[in-house]
Amino acid sequence: MLHPSKQSAYLHIDELFSGSIDWKLIEDHYEDLLRVAMSIKSGRIHPSTILNKLSTYSKKNKLYQAFRELGCAIRTLFLLYYLSDEELRSTIQAATNKSESFNGFIKWLFFGGEGIIAENNRQRQRKMIKYNHLVANCLIFYNVFQLTHILHEYMQEGNSLDEEVLSDLSPYLTFHVNRFGKYHLDSDRRPSNLQFDISVSPSQLKSAI
Repeated sequence: MLHPSKQSAYLHIDELFSGSIDWKLIEDHYEDLLRVAMSIKSGRIHPSTILNKLSTYSKKNKLYQAFRELGCAIRTLFLLYYLSDEELRSTIQAATNKSESFNGFIKWLFFGGEGIIAENNRQRQRKMIKYNHLVANCLIFYNVFQLTHILHEYMQEGNSLDEEVLSDLSPYLTFHVNRFGKYHLDSDRRPSNLQFDISVSPSQLKSAI
């Protein structure tokens, strides 16, 4: 994070800051910043194109430096919100945990090379990533199907669903999967149909929502 000015100082979080924002540089190139932003928004230029152009001789490119200062200001503002808002921190942490769980899940499925792509060919690299995600999506579908079936049976027995317990369920289950061995695929096998017309009592419905 950057200080809003060289004179700024904060009692408890001052060590988190390094340097200060150059507002004069942003002000001097404000109109150019707007032109670039409007060009990207209108689709006349791709963000990757402008980044490549601006990053060329970035130490001498004042517009690039102005964008960098503006980015630092926006990032500092967000980090301050993050530090002061417990709910925001909790939301970001929950989203991060989901992403990490999925990344660990697909890495576990990519067991042949411990998640490392040893190919130098870009096309083959993309194929390996796509195939890995395809296997992951198939297993996620199977897990969700089985979990749904179990929950339906549980509700048919007259039990109610606890919202807190449901929130802990995850489709990234692997304990039932044998990654090694021989496999026999029956292309004619079809999963049983889910019974969506199960009668649910108001108390069960309230607990499930």
